Amino acid sequence: MNLAELLEGLVKTEALSDLSILGISLNSQEIQQGFAFLAITGTAQHGLQYAQQAIDNGAAVILYDPKNSTLFSLTALNIPCIAINQLSEHLGDIADRFYQSPSKQLNTIGITATNGKTTCSQFLAQILPYCGVIGTLGWGEYHALHTTINTTPDALTIQKILSTFVYSDIKNVAMEVSSHGLQQGRVNQIDFNGALFINLSHDHLDYHGSMARYLQAKLRLFQKPSLQFIVVNLDDKHCQSFLNAAPDSAKKWGFSVTGHHHHNVENITASDVKSNLNGIQFFAHWQEKKVAVHTKIVGRYNVENLLAVLTVLLTQNISLEDAANKINLLEPVKGRMENFGGKSQPFVCVDYAHTPDALEKLLKGLKESCQGSLNLVVGCGGNRDMSKRIEMGKIASSLADGTIITNDNPRFEAPEQIIEDIVKGFNSKQGEAQHYRVIQDREKAIQSMIKNAQKNDCIVIAGKGHESYQDIEGVQHPFSDQDIVKKALQAWTLAQ
Repeated sequence: MNLAELLEGLVKTEALSDLSILGISLNSQEIQQGFAFLAITGTAQHGLQYAQQAIDNGAAVILYDPKNSTLFSLTALNIPCIAINQLSEHLGDIADRFYQSPSKQLNTIGITATNGKTTCSQFLAQILPYCGVIGTLGWGEYHALHTTINTTPDALTIQKILSTFVYSDIKNVAMEVSSHGLQQGRVNQIDFNGALFINLSHDHLDYHGSMARYLQAKLRLFQKPSLQFIVVNLDDKHCQSFLNAAPDSAKKWGFSVTGHHHHNVENITASDVKSNLNGIQFFAHWQEKKVAVHTKIVGRYNVENLLAVLTVLLTQNISLEDAANKINLLEPVKGRMENFGGKSQPFVCVDYAHTPDALEKLLKGLKESCQGSLNLVVGCGGNRDMSKRIEMGKIASSLADGTIITNDNPRFEAPEQIIEDIVKGFNSKQGEAQHYRVIQDREKAIQSMIKNAQKNDCIVIAGKGHESYQDIEGVQHPFSDQDIVKKALQAWTLAQ
């Protein structure tokens, strides 16, 4: 693309050389011959720090944010350097132009929630034809995912991924849209056809500062003028805010596990919910129709996710009967209520639950099905929202029969301090015996819990889910809850 065309409206294009741009990137290591290197200013450093590396790799031009740029000598770089005020806010525009507006050629469905984004996006990726997914587990087609650093990648990466989907004949896209991604404008130039809201609860207050600001960030997805339909959880107390935010032209759908209905909305409800360690059964209702759903997805809280996905399928002109049949074939998502053992072994569940709401729903759902003790291995991430730690402790003390508090991703924080914060939730109940132990080593914590379990016990390993590492002082050490659980169950069987 011609540089003047790429930057039209952002700078005076008549002053630009007739330079052809072959690629764009924020990462100097990804720069190739003829690329434009975009140097934005961050909280810790300016992208211009890597300008020379970008030039060495073949950069043809540097687009930079002039904020804090006086610290760098641009005249010594020997290639065109163009200042663009607040460059980070224009990344979506630049990327959308370069990749020729790929979202306009796709049926893109944005999914936002505190809990359930990954589950719903992966379920949709399993069901919808020619479907790509972008989210916490990666991007690509189901069972062929590439790694992503963030749930919602940066604006340049998203547009590049969408462009790849277009050239790969992908038709549908299920995209997890995080509050960070919305707040930082990573999806500004994406034309979403549909938006799904699942729930909103305590999380990310270290970033947003308050629940009100957290909500406002989420609402940005529903304010997109391109929306043709929205799907909202009518059981969530914030549902009206999302219904009000959507453009009048968007068709409104609502789902409810508790039978709630809303006027001027297509209402889908569930009834006669039955949940056990083998799966979930319920009836789905829409208009005058009723259909039975029988799925091997475990966990009562997943009824909310299943009904959300079923409603999205209805928006795609799939009949209620066909939608239910597709739901019945769903496979569990990695790290989301991922189950091991059972029958002749303790039942072990590995789940990403790292918020108070997610942990509470998970434990309550299993408690009604567990024939023995319900036990929990849990920690909290370091350098993240500290206010939720005591809440996690309170929930564990109320719902689990026994708990081991351990490391999650301590990052740069002292593990002892994180654990102490969680323990405060246990100690908040004066006069009651608190059934918890502390084992900092997560592997030993999991092994100990399974080793001492009885056959009918249920064990929840919470917090890390799909993650294949443990983040300690900036180093990601290989670590898999699933691998440790499998080995511990084998050892348990041999010991019987």
